[in-house]
Amino acid sequence: MKTTSSVLVANFKHWGIHHIFGIPGKAISPILFEILNHDMEFVLSKHEAAAGFEAAGYALMNQKIGVAVGTSGPGGTNLLTAAGQAKASNLPLLIITGHPSMKDTGKAMGQDSSIFGADLVDMFKSVTKFSARVERGDMLQPFLQHALEKAVSGVKGPVHLSIAFDILLEQIEPFLLDLPESYAMISPNTSDVIDKLNIAKRPLLFLGKGVHSSKAYAEVQHLAEHWNIPVITTPGGKGSFPSNHKLSLGAFGLGGTDEATAYVKEKVDLMLVIGSQLSDMSIAGLSEAMYPEHLIHFDYDQTFIGKSIQVPTTPILGDIKANLTAILKDIPKTNSEAFLMPIDDILLQENNPGERMSAIQALRSMRYALPHDAIVFGDDGSHSFYGIKYFDIYKPGTFFFDDIFGAMGNGIGYSIGAKLAAPEETIICLVGDGCMFMHGTELSTAYNYNSAVLFIVLNNGRLDMVEKGMQKMIGTSIGGVYETPLNVARFAESMGLEAFTCLNPYELTDKIAEALHKIEQTNKPIVIEILVDENEIPPTMGRQ
Repeated sequence: MKTTSSVLVANFKHWGIHHIFGIPGKAISPILFEILNHDMEFVLSKHEAAAGFEAAGYALMNQKIGVAVGTSGPGGTNLLTAAGQAKASNLPLLIITGHPSMKDTGKAMGQDSSIFGADLVDMFKSVTKFSARVERGDMLQPFLQHALEKAVSGVKGPVHLSIAFDILLEQIEPFLLDLPESYAMISPNTSDVIDKLNIAKRPLLFLGKGVHSSKAYAEVQHLAEHWNIPVITTPGGKGSFPSNHKLSLGAFGLGGTDEATAYVKEKVDLMLVIGSQLSDMSIAGLSEAMYPEHLIHFDYDQTFIGKSIQVPTTPILGDIKANLTAILKDIPKTNSEAFLMPIDDILLQENNPGERMSAIQALRSMRYALPHDAIVFGDDGSHSFYGIKYFDIYKPGTFFFDDIFGAMGNGIGYSIGAKLAAPEETIICLVGDGCMFMHGTELSTAYNYNSAVLFIVLNNGRLDMVEKGMQKMIGTSIGGVYETPLNVARFAESMGLEAFTCLNPYELTDKIAEALHKIEQTNKPIVIEILVDENEIPPTMGRQ
C-alpha cells in the first residue's frame, strides 16, 4: 500500500513528466513531498495562473501532458484562467487542486473548496473537459483514468481533479496508468472534398490553430500544392504555413494582409476552413458580399460550423491530420521546395534620433535577427498582431498565438514551460508592457529554473489595443494609458536577469544576436525592451 499522493506522483513520472508547476499550500503539500522522492522538479511559479500557463506550454512542447497544482480556495480560483486558456489552445493540462479535509466537510474550514465554500469542482466545469472531486483514495484510479482520456483524446484540453489533504495521505493499492492513445476519427465526407476541389475555379484555404493542434503542416502543404490553392491564416493559425511559399497570402482578420483581403474580395467559389471556429477575430473585415459560394469546414467539433459564415457547408468532422491523409492517400507527392521563394532581404528603416521605434520595424528586426526555426510565443495584445502581419514564417510550427480566450500573460508562461520541455529549442516570447504588468514576475521563475527564453517586450506605456479601440469609438480612452510606465529593463534586472533597452532597429538586431549568444553560454533568460511609438495605429482596428 502507498499513499494516494505517492501513487499520483509515480504516475506523473511514468508519463515522462519531469516538471510540475504550481505554488505550495498545506492542502497539496503531500504531493510536493512526494516529488522529492521521484527525481522530479517542482517549479515554483509566482502566481497559480502562470503555473497553469507554464504547464500548458510544457504540454505543447513535450506532446504529452502538463501538470499544474494549486492549493484549495484561491489557489484553485487563480488556476481557472489557465484552464480557460488551455481549453482555447487545445492543450492537455491536468490541474490538481486541494481541499482541507473530506472528513471535516460541512464544518467551517479555511480555504474550503467543497460545496460549502468555493466549490472548485463546479467552477472548473465550464473551462475544462472534466472536473471532479476525489472523495476516497480508491476513487483516484477511475477518476484519473477518465481525466486522462478526456485530456488527450479528440480535441485535447484541460481537466481538473480536486483531492483533499486527508485523501492524499490515505493508503491505497498502487497503480500505473499509461497515457491513452488518441484514435483518429475520419469523416465519411472526404470523397466530397476531392470532387469539389476538382471543379473549383477559385478555391481558398483558410487555416486556423487546429492545424497546429493536429500537426498537419505537411498535409496542408500537400493539399495546397496539388490543387494550387492560395492560403490565408487566422490570427491563431499564424505559423501553420510558410510565408515564403508561392501560395501564401498571409493572415486574414485582425493583423491581416492586403494580399489576403484582395483575394477574398474577388469572390471565392470554394473555401476550405481547416481548424478554425471562425471567431470575430478571424473574420474581421469579411462582409457578406465576400462570402464564398460553398464552404468545407474541417473541425473535430461541429458546434461552430455554419454559424459565422452562413453559406452551403460540407462538414468534415474528426481529426484534421487523419482526414487530410485520407483525402491525399492517392494524390502524388508534390515538390514543396519548388514552391518556396527565396527569402527577401529585410530592409530596416531607422527612426529619427529621439523618436520611438515603429512596432513594424521592431518585428522586421526580429525576423532579420532570429534563426528561421526560432519558436515564437505571442502574448495577448497588439504586439502579437504586429507579428501576425509583419513577422514572416519560414518553418511551420514556429509561431503560436491564441485568438479566442486571450488571457494577458499567457505567452510568458507558455514560453517558460515550452523551454523547460524542449531546452534545445530557441524559444522567444513576444510580449507587451501590459502583459508584463500582469505576469512579469514569472521572469523570476524563468531565471531560477534555467528556462532560457529570450523575452522581447514592446513597450509603449499603454494597453494598446484597448486604448486605440476606445480612441476609435469615442475619441478618447479611459484607463488605457499607464500614468507611470513600466521600466521593463530595470524590472527584469531586479529579478536577476540581464536586460537591454533598444531605441532603433539596428541596435535591436545587434542585441538579439548578442542575447542569443549569451543565452547559449549561460542558460539564463534575457529581456530586450523595445521602446515603440505610442501613437502608431496597430493592425487591430477591423474588429466590429
